[in-house]
Amino acid sequence: MNHSARAFWLRSPGEGEIRDVTLPAPTGDEVLVRTLFSGVSRGTETLVFRGRVPASQHAVMRAPFQEGDFPGPVKYGYLNVGTVEEGPEELAGRTVFCLYPHQSRYVVPAAAVTVVPERVPAERAVLAGTVETAVNALWDAAPLIGDRIAVVGGGMVGCSVAALLARFPGVRLQLVDTDPARRATAGALGVDFATPGDALGDCDLVVHASASEEGLTRSLELLAAEGTVIELSWYGDRRVALPLGEAFHSRRLTVRGSQVGTVSPAARAGRGYAERMALALDLLANPALDALVTGESAFEELPALMPELASGRLPALCHRIRYGAGT
Repeated sequence: MNHSARAFWLRSPGEGEIRDVTLPAPTGDEVLVRTLFSGVSRGTETLVFRGRVPASQHAVMRAPFQEGDFPGPVKYGYLNVGTVEEGPEELAGRTVFCLYPHQSRYVVPAAAVTVVPERVPAERAVLAGTVETAVNALWDAAPLIGDRIAVVGGGMVGCSVAALLARFPGVRLQLVDTDPARRATAGALGVDFATPGDALGDCDLVVHASASEEGLTRSLELLAAEGTVIELSWYGDRRVALPLGEAFHSRRLTVRGSQVGTVSPAARAGRGYAERMALALDLLANPALDALVTGESAFEELPALMPELASGRLPALCHRIRYGAGT
């Protein structure tokens, strides 16, 4: 088997490169995976690319198979789908998802990969890490039948949350974003769209994922009395102001953080990381989620692609990276 590989590294903030890698032979409880696709999440990954991870969060923000340290050199990423070339018999030849960076082949413990259901295309399975975040957020949020809900921020995470909420019976649901181009994405997900100024108020629940101070402020404004904002945004090293005067106390509003690094305590007993990831992959059988993949490039293009994504010159939700057989 081929034990050589190529990996994308952030050499320094704003500058990436592809490096050659020699892999160890897998042991009996490890797998060698050949990558088919990886995904770039324009939120967290571009913050990392710009060197915007605050020093206080360097340990918390480490990806499971990260190498190097922030701000760089660092190998970072967590959306990887590939084929098992070597490993236990029950995994050999299977398509799997792993929270691994952008690398053409890699060796990890067999327990670190999750088999992709046959009904889920490998191309769509790169979304599993983000859909897992949405699953955890909705465990935290605990929406009810008939709730009035807004998702503020139509990025990759916000759209994933909206896509899952679209299946809840009887809810009034809007995806709220400043970019009118997100209307088409919302339509593909079967969700109503609104600009911040046109969004419906009196919400029982608002999920905030715009990573902006204005979005968080608007989320509070959209709540009904006793309503809750679930905060999914990660702001890097930016500080945000929150209007906790005015009607915040008299209306008894709540702002609650949710982060995928910990399985929500609201999940049923016994559900851990593996069960949560398996559920996320199962939910990806829904073809509507293809709307979250907004572009595709070859692995060799990553050093030139990342500055375009990080600057916003190339708009994206999830940008998919494809790997050729000879990569």
